[in-house]
Amino acid sequence: MSIKADVNLDCKGLACPMPIVKTKKAMNDVEDGQILEVQATDKGSIADLKAWSESVGHQYLGTKEEDGVLLHYIRKSGDDLDSEKKFENTITNEEIIDRATNGGIILDVREEAEYAFGHIEGSKSIPMGELEGRLDELDKDQEIYVICRTGTRSDLAAQKLAEKGFTKVVNVLPGMSSWNGDLAKKI
Repeated sequence: MSIKADVNLDCKGLACPMPIVKTKKAMNDVEDGQILEVQATDKGSIADLKAWSESVGHQYLGTKEEDGVLLHYIRKSGDDLDSEKKFENTITNEEIIDRATNGGIILDVREEAEYAFGHIEGSKSIPMGELEGRLDELDKDQEIYVICRTGTRSDLAAQKLAEKGFTKVVNVLPGMSSWNGDLAKKI
């Protein structure tokens, strides 16, 4: 079954955060109520685009896959809802190790493959797309330092955790793309 979209956006071959960056820009040319189809090959785009859509008030309709291409459908909401929320409680990459050694946990929300090829020793991997289903693995009384590659997914994950009653949540910026410390691998 073919799904009609008003605007098509090609994000094939792009990795996080580019599908979100291109989608944000494309939404400026989409009319309220219209449907944007985002074509992507990055599996992480499923959770990323859904979380981003919810964070700005757009309606994430769903995803279907055709020949290895993910087709995401997003309905644009009115301009009054178009201001993106940002999670306010943040720390820098440099602060994370000291803070986490005092009883906190580093939660890496990147995809499994990203985590496998380089992560902070002792961090816990829960990809963004699995977070809601794995909340029971986290302790609401423990400080949680959420990290991803650039701070985009971790921002969305931090918002999601706060919505679910986690009060000691911190977003780590700018994320693994600027990490200068040691990396562990799980290959």
